[in-house]
Amino acid sequence: MQAIRVNDVTLHVVAEGPPDAPAVLFANSLGTDLRLWDAVLPYLPTGLRYVRYDKRGHGLSECPAGGWTIADLAQDAEALIEALDLGPVLFVGLSIGGMIGQQLAATRPDLVRALVLSNTAARMGTPEMWATRIAAIRAQDLQAMESTILDRWFGPAFRHGAEATLWGAMLSRTPQAGYLSCCAAIAQADLTEQTARLNLPVLAIAGEMDGASPPELVADTARRIPGSQCHVIPGTGHLPCVEDPRAYAAILSPFLKEHSNV
Repeated sequence: MQAIRVNDVTLHVVAEGPPDAPAVLFANSLGTDLRLWDAVLPYLPTGLRYVRYDKRGHGLSECPAGGWTIADLAQDAEALIEALDLGPVLFVGLSIGGMIGQQLAATRPDLVRALVLSNTAARMGTPEMWATRIAAIRAQDLQAMESTILDRWFGPAFRHGAEATLWGAMLSRTPQAGYLSCCAAIAQADLTEQTARLNLPVLAIAGEMDGASPPELVADTARRIPGSQCHVIPGTGHLPCVEDPRAYAAILSPFLKEHSNV
């Protein structure tokens, strides 16, 4: 566990692997923390430096007052990479984490050698949809929305298992201000034009039963990036690295090996 102060925000960071090895930086989804990647890490290649962090307003990271944008979140990642001397990194982002990765790769291509866009898109939802969700959470609370959100996160088999309860607890314990600020950031973000101009290796991963970023949405973003590839993991929802970590690693590992030269 490590605390890094960047952009006037303290972020919780966990780094594993040789300090001088090529770095893989993971960015989490809305309502989760860096434990999102716990199950998949044991199946990934050795010899790399794996760095996970809680974005602002999530997990153990600080939740500053006021709202923020995807650009702000990407600047946090940028500052983190520079503070730890990680770049250029292989960036793996899921959901809003993937939007952070797209923004970072567009504005600081020198810091990203390859990009994994997991269960994400250049634009996710509509401003109206996000406004409705924000209003519903403010009228009740995040815990009241837990069941609905878990239905989008997981395929039926995992959704009705005991472990889904733990992910519901993680969601409900996310600072509401942090969750809502990230909802607003997604609502404002349309990365379509800048993502289409990306010029780096890109791997897209989707879950067959994802209710938050359906496979066709992920594939549409991938098609806009020359040379990208897209894979769909059967039977999984929005968090396939949790539901089927072996299948996820089987897709991710060759990409990491190819673009890290290990």
